[in-house]
Amino acid sequence: MANDIKKVVLAYSGGLDTSIILKWLQETYNCEVVTFTADLGQGEELEPARKKAEMFGIKDIRIEDLREEFVADFVFPMFRANAMYEGLYLLGTSIARPLISKRLVEIAQETGADAISHGATGKGNDQVRFELTANALDPSIKVIAPWREWDLRSRTRLLEYAEANQIPIAKDKRGEAPFSVDANLLHTSSEGRVLEDPGVEAPDYVYQRTVDPEQAPDTPEYVKIGFEKGDAVSVNGVKLSPASLLEKLNELGGKHGVGRLDLVENRFVGMKSRGVYETPGGTVLWHAHRGIESITLDRGAAHLKDEIMPKYAELIYNGFWFSPEREMLQALIDKSQEFVAGEVTVKLYKGSANVVARTSPYSLYSEDLVTFEEGAVAYDHKDAEGFIRLNGLRLKTWAARNKKAKG
Repeated sequence: MANDIKKVVLAYSGGLDTSIILKWLQETYNCEVVTFTADLGQGEELEPARKKAEMFGIKDIRIEDLREEFVADFVFPMFRANAMYEGLYLLGTSIARPLISKRLVEIAQETGADAISHGATGKGNDQVRFELTANALDPSIKVIAPWREWDLRSRTRLLEYAEANQIPIAKDKRGEAPFSVDANLLHTSSEGRVLEDPGVEAPDYVYQRTVDPEQAPDTPEYVKIGFEKGDAVSVNGVKLSPASLLEKLNELGGKHGVGRLDLVENRFVGMKSRGVYETPGGTVLWHAHRGIESITLDRGAAHLKDEIMPKYAELIYNGFWFSPEREMLQALIDKSQEFVAGEVTVKLYKGSANVVARTSPYSLYSEDLVTFEEGAVAYDHKDAEGFIRLNGLRLKTWAARNKKAKG
């Protein structure tokens, strides 16, 4: 019931939609609103959000720099798993939502708020991610999702509501925005409007972090990435904090047009959607991590990781970061990273990021075993004969049965 809600913590960007939500919460629930704006490296000036919140009479305004926590505690654990949703998507939006929701719940607990609120629509994945996180962290917290409650179903109705309540509307918002953008330090995500028809190529102006690979430098660039226990710790020999490291890789990857993806994906809520993603630094990091694992992981461990990765990626995409099964998988993944250390060289060139060298003090690669010359390690070629015979036994039995059946 509305009269049970005395205080709400709102995930507030300062944009038109969340400003309308802020006013709507005040009117509908007659409650105090605490605004929370997270800096996840989206590249926007966040102080205007404070000014707008003050306009609405908000007394408790939270703007927090979460970039280091975002990369260290969310992005890096995910990259230890080499997570990709549907084989292509590096989960840039998906991995940001549990952190934002976690802080919403924590601020609600600190301030004695009765509920949290978000601006995710009723068609998207984000509503699920926000609310499942809240369920996992505080089962007593209420969640208000205005897009599922109000009657402001069209852009026209939203603008009318904004004008009626003296909410500032940017001139470009009066027309139809060409597409919507979500951004953080890991990626940019663009969808809607000009991108809704998957049969039409995305216009070049959609891309914001990467140059057109055709216009990228004609000379390749080599970048060396150092790893310790599965996490990147340095670029070209320079130690960097997690967020600074990802920022540096974004700069290098973006310059060479690395990390563009045009994807039609399957949303958790049941529909397909088309998105254009840019993940320059993450793409470089993904390839580099696979590169260092190739010489430091045992075959059985590496293949097991590859088997569980789709499930792990799906859990993140569907909003189950804070779930017992994701934490179980994370424990397994983190155990595998104990000796994933060393340095990987990645060649960046016109949209590609290719591993060209990798070294590790814990390497399992043995030149003596693989050399075509006489190696120092005893490997008897004749041993392969028995190995093949035993593995072929069941195939011979199967083939004989089939021959007999055909008669």
